[in-house]
Amino acid sequence: MTTIIYISSFLVLLGVLVTIHEFGHFIVARMCKVHVQRFSVGMGPVFYKKLDKHGTEFALSAVPLGGYVSMITNKLIEAEPESVKDLTEEQLKNTFDSKPKWQRASIMFAGPLANFILAICIFTALVNSSNARVVSMVDPQEFPVILDVSNKDQNISSKSAFRVNDKILSINNKQIRGETDFSLELLTYAGYSGDMNFSVMRVSEGDPIVISLAVDDFLSSKESQKNPIGYLAKYLEADIGFRNNPIIGEVFDQSAAYKAELKPGDLVLEIAGEDINFAEDIGSVVKPNPNTTLEFKIERNDEILYKVINIGSQDNVGVLGVSFRESRNFFEALSIGIYNTYNLSIKTLQLIGKMISGNMGTENLSGPIGIAQMAGNTAQAGIAPFIYLMGLLSISLAVLNLLPIPVLDGGQLTLLGVEAVRGKPLPEKAENIIYTGGAVLVIMLMIFAVFNDVARFF
Repeated sequence: MTTIIYISSFLVLLGVLVTIHEFGHFIVARMCKVHVQRFSVGMGPVFYKKLDKHGTEFALSAVPLGGYVSMITNKLIEAEPESVKDLTEEQLKNTFDSKPKWQRASIMFAGPLANFILAICIFTALVNSSNARVVSMVDPQEFPVILDVSNKDQNISSKSAFRVNDKILSINNKQIRGETDFSLELLTYAGYSGDMNFSVMRVSEGDPIVISLAVDDFLSSKESQKNPIGYLAKYLEADIGFRNNPIIGEVFDQSAAYKAELKPGDLVLEIAGEDINFAEDIGSVVKPNPNTTLEFKIERNDEILYKVINIGSQDNVGVLGVSFRESRNFFEALSIGIYNTYNLSIKTLQLIGKMISGNMGTENLSGPIGIAQMAGNTAQAGIAPFIYLMGLLSISLAVLNLLPIPVLDGGQLTLLGVEAVRGKPLPEKAENIIYTGGAVLVIMLMIFAVFNDVARFF
């Protein structure tokens, strides 16, 4: 049964990603009036096909790995006249290579663009998901905090060292948004030597301060790259955790907070005279005090309010009746979806660069077996984690296809750029050599990725 789940989830995942990608090529090709002979999901022998009114054959093929859009070209007409003998004069006239360069470039870029759009849609939808774990990955509202430091006697007048309760806001002006983002941002510094400037909010300071950390060959080992946050904590001789701002996101009906007229957006400053720095501090004060009256100091719209609240009780534990996950409207969710897609795309490129430069291990590269394993694991965890994985892989597919490797979309866009500079296409012999080299490179990468997948089992 488990094997069936892994296989079926992998096929669904790959089928959706490939279909969306190829549909991007297809729809823009049709907009540019290029005749599409076949739109196939899967590779190899066709076992189902259907013609539409434009003469395009929609097909399902036997090997469920990949897919393609076959467009009519002048080279095809010359090389295989029998394959186009049933086409009309209008269809024969609308070849791919007869179109202006900007249209050909648009058709090539449309596949990756469709995957980017899919990722944006997925992340936007998941922002308001009921799955808290997935939401926190898409819309993190937590931030890294220094929980403890080994050197208790460090010079407290110095701002060059981290202290307990320091909240890390950014690294070299790059904002940190949650645990996943923090890990990925640290990985982009693998092999780096120089200064890492951390923007930090300190409880005793009114404005953020900058702590400069000089590193040498940062995250250089495979072990450190598996746990970049743990490596940084060890480097700092500190404990790093994640905390939420004490800003109320939702007030539950008929709860103690509801009866005291607390509102979403209220910032909790103090409870019973104790300073509240993080949302987690509220529970440490409220939980031990069921059926007790506590005074809250609240900031609302830049105004300080004092609320006396009768704390509720559940199983002899104090309950306030609030959550700290901020609800989002559609446009806020869309903005988060766009940001996540952009941010993950940039980080994917940076990590690929780290692999090429040797600063990051290529064992991080996964092939079909690894993807199938991730698909099966997330499918068993629930629909939301599975859809989230689909969004991540959609970005990876888009970015990888835009790399300037012949046979990939990016390689064809590069050749179009060369054609624009030269004023004419490369000689056919040169193109054939380039495409053959690109195909060999892609096949080698696939073999290497499969080898990585197999090596993980030993």
